[in-house]
Amino acid sequence: MRLRIVTPLSVVVDEEADSLRAEDASGSFGIWPGHAPFLTALTVSILSWKKAGVERFCALRGGVLTVTGGSTVAVATRAAVAGDDLATLDAQVLARFKADDDAERVEHVETMRLQLHAIRRMISRLQPGAGQGR
Repeated sequence: MRLRIVTPLSVVVDEEADSLRAEDASGSFGIWPGHAPFLTALTVSILSWKKAGVERFCALRGGVLTVTGGSTVAVATRAAVAGDDLATLDAQVLARFKADDDAERVEHVETMRLQLHAIRRMISRLQPGAGQGR
């Protein structure tokens, strides 16, 4: 089956694979040639695949995995790093991806807090009598 992993800026992996393992919110799963059509949202994790008995790895910053026609697996992700050393990918790259996600989550919460504060101020100014020295 054909495995293709893409980010907004590049094609990270485009090669044949005999099987693969990935992870979504429900846990780890495998895909073999002839798999039924499938769509899932991936977590920050490491996708692994085998070709001719050799295992390869790619750290993913989440993404979407689709299986079409039983012979094509496509992964679209925000960031991906392919490599042969699982320990390095697991220790360094996944830690960076998780830290980036945590920072974005904090930034999102702060943005929402500012928006809610602005909305509360607008509502208080729109209430009858708010501008008459009350």
